[in-house]
Amino acid sequence: MRNMGSPVKVGKMDATSFSSIASEFGVRGYPTIKLLKGDLAYNYRGPRTKDDIIEFANRVAGPLIRPLPSQHMFEHVQKRHRVLFVYVGGESPLKEKYIEVASELIVYTYFFSASEDVLPEYVTLPELPAVMVFKDGTYFVYDEYEDGDLSSWINRERFQGYLNVDGFTLYELGDTGKLVAIAVIDDKNSSVEHTRLKSIIQEVARDYRDHFHRDFQFGHMDGNDYINSLLMDDLTIPTIVVLNTSNQQYFLPDRHIESTEDMVQFINNILDGTAEAQGGDGLLQRIKRIICDCKKD
Repeated sequence: MRNMGSPVKVGKMDATSFSSIASEFGVRGYPTIKLLKGDLAYNYRGPRTKDDIIEFANRVAGPLIRPLPSQHMFEHVQKRHRVLFVYVGGESPLKEKYIEVASELIVYTYFFSASEDVLPEYVTLPELPAVMVFKDGTYFVYDEYEDGDLSSWINRERFQGYLNVDGFTLYELGDTGKLVAIAVIDDKNSSVEHTRLKSIIQEVARDYRDHFHRDFQFGHMDGNDYINSLLMDDLTIPTIVVLNTSNQQYFLPDRHIESTEDMVQFINNILDGTAEAQGGDGLLQRIKRIICDCKKD
């Protein structure tokens, strides 16, 4: 990072030898990556790759709110970020809250500010100040009455509407409180059965956002190895599974999903409680996990 001109200094510490320091910074497992900035200690929870760690370090070490002074700069940043949060307006209680939320969620995403004349011409704001998110080829404006707490809204909106889901993604989605609807497929299989389920999930994510976005995240997963180990089940692909990341319950459709309408009905059955949940963190399930872990060891 020194060669890149980054202000971040890199070091390492043996948490066993310096247990009091590890305890002070809340280190509970190894290895742990933390970035210390002022009085705050930020945990890194992303993929353990060099590029991802460097991106995290530079994002957190930089300013909480990055200004976008021109249309050119806005367009440049928008091309680089699939999800873009922007505060528009002057000083206000909303801006103070935005800064507060940024200090908490900078570990996950960037935060920007701009004046209204910097925004694309297609943007229409009902009032100022405003907090917006640009993603999925469009934009959404935060509405305190409809969306509730700003921190919760940003936490929900920091993902695209449709994702390529892996273990790290599921881990992060656990913070949103959403259920995750996943098409479990073989990406290399171009048969109708695999491509149809992926297309159905994409269509629901796009066309039914207003109905389901608050409660559901949508995506697909390549292969069933991870999901089978997580659920301790033997799902055959292609299939649809809806996962509750907070308690490891999951839902399987009781019939083949052949259309968008079938998927919408399945989701509505989950919402109204008529779909049967499987798995979970009950006693028998925990015992089953212990047995499975022992077998793996």
